[in-house]
Formats: sequence, C-alpha cells, structure tokens
Amino acid sequence: MKNLYVISGATGMTGSELVHQFLKTGDTVLGFDNFFASSIDTVEDVVGNPAFVFHEWDLDNSEHMASLKKEVLSLKEQHGKIVYINCAAVVHTEHFYEVEHTYTTNVVSMRAFLQQAVEVGAATFINCSTSEVYSMQSWNDHGGVKEDDFLVLATAEHSQRTSYAVGKLMTEFFMKDAVDKGLIKGCSIRFANVYSKHERFAKHIIPHIINQFIQGGGNVTLLENSKTNKRTFLHNIDSCNAVIELINSPDALDGTVYNVATDEEISIVDLTRTIAKKMGIEKPEIVFEGYRASDPERRLLNTDKLRSRTHWKPQVSLSQGLDLCIASIK
Repeated sequence: MKNLYVISGATGMTGSELVHQFLKTGDTVLGFDNFFASSIDTVEDVVGNPAFVFHEWDLDNSEHMASLKKEVLSLKEQHGKIVYINCAAVVHTEHFYEVEHTYTTNVVSMRAFLQQAVEVGAATFINCSTSEVYSMQSWNDHGGVKEDDFLVLATAEHSQRTSYAVGKLMTEFFMKDAVDKGLIKGCSIRFANVYSKHERFAKHIIPHIINQFIQGGGNVTLLENSKTNKRTFLHNIDSCNAVIELINSPDALDGTVYNVATDEEISIVDLTRTIAKKMGIEKPEIVFEGYRASDPERRLLNTDKLRSRTHWKPQVSLSQGLDLCIASIK
C-alpha cells in the first residue's frame, strides 16, 4: 500500500526535492506552501500528477490547517503509513531578526503541525531544524560540533537573530517530548547551509554571488565578514536523502537530533573565486561592504551520528552543486 507524505514548505529547497523523490516511489504527497521563499516553479513539472495534491496554504493559518487535517483523514484509509515532514521555516537572513515572525512560524505553528500529526495517527514526524542553534560555537578543533555538545547561544542579549535559533531549538524539545511519550516516532535534523538550483531569491550566498556576476560582469559585493568566514554547503539532494534515510531507519527515530552537513569547508572568498572561474570570469573584483553581527566564522558539523545510524553520505560535491546552480540561473 502506498504511503502518504504530508509536507509543509513543499515548494522550498528541501520540500520540493522530497516531493519529487516520493513521487518516484509511487507514493502520494499532500503538500502546501505560502510561497514566502519559493514559488510553484519548483514543482511545476509534477502539478498534474494525480499522486501530488498541492494547496497554497499557510502553516500559520488555522483554517488552512483544519482543511489539511480533514483532507489527510479522507486519504488515510487509502494509504499505509502517514509521514509528516515540517520543511516550513522563516529562513531568509533578514527575517532572522523578526522575533514575532520567527516565533509564530517556527515554534507555535510547528507545534500545532506536530499535534495534528499525532491526532491523525501519523507514524512519523520529521522536524527540519537548523545548525543556527549552535550559534557562534558551530565549530571546534575536533571535527566539528556534535549533537550532544553543550549549546552556547552566544550574545543572545545583543542579537535578535538568536531568536531564530532559540525557536528552532524549542521545536526539537517538542519533538523529543512527543516521542518520549510514545505519541509518534520521529527526529529533528540540523541542516547546515542547504543550497539548491531552485532558490528563487538571491538571499543566500551562492545565488547571491552568481546573480552579482551575471548583473555586474566580474564584480561582486560581499559583507566584511566574508574576509574570514568559512562554510560547508549541503546540496538539497543530500539534505533530502538524509530525511529519507531517517524515515527508513526506525531505530533512529528516537526523538533526538541529527546533524546533516558535508566536510567540504571553503572560505567565502574562495567560493567566490571558484564560482567566477566556472562562469569564465578570470579576475573577479570583490568589494567588501557592510557587516553582520553574530555571524560565526565557521560552521562545521560532525555527522558521525547520522552515518552510524543510517546509510547516508553526501552524493553531490560542491563543484557539482555549483555547476547545477550556475546552469539553472544562467
């Protein structure tokens, strides 16, 4: 019998790739999105697929969520396992600082979505969290931060951005509590710097650099932070593979947290030069302007736990992922 996957943020980076993956296996997907950070373009090729039911709904809208619950219950008897996946989040960098917005979507609405999953008898709930919870301490000298390392939400009193991290951290407690009480199986995932060829707005660093080069020839403007910052980048194909691996690993669905990241660390300056070379720009001109407070110099996550409990490992190298992004934006 086919499974039913209920996905919030279904047209975003992670959600849209999951839609395509589940449809390939012959399962049914009931997805919704409010297009805050995406568009229907990411799933346009499957909109006519009878196994894909999509609504322009908002996770924060109680009437929309009541309609969702009714629809899930109407489909329940036709399917085997019901899996809820919360991909919805306030993810644009400038919105990290809007406390009310991040709290409503990332905390209140996530909790209601989890409660709905329990009420309809879903077997599994996957909570997409963020590596932002590690804040300024998101690296160390021992191969990256682990899930059980102490969290230090540095400068919380000085940066409203920390509200985003704290909100996502709260969702992890909701997830663990529901599993510990035997209400549902599931886990939380801390993704690190997910990117995709489907990013509609140049808000994240990779599409920002590509768009700047397209618009300004060989010129790109970066924050002052970029002089020292390093990052690893996780392609959405690999982030989604982690979700699928965890869903298919019952023993791993213990309510705990899993890091998902790559080991390919690169400085933002070298990333810029790499993209320039791939676009045929031999001597890029980099201008440094502006500064972002509470921005960690590194974000390096240890993924031993995920690799030991599932068969996951990254499939898309940074070079391959950049080629996909450049081809899609050009």
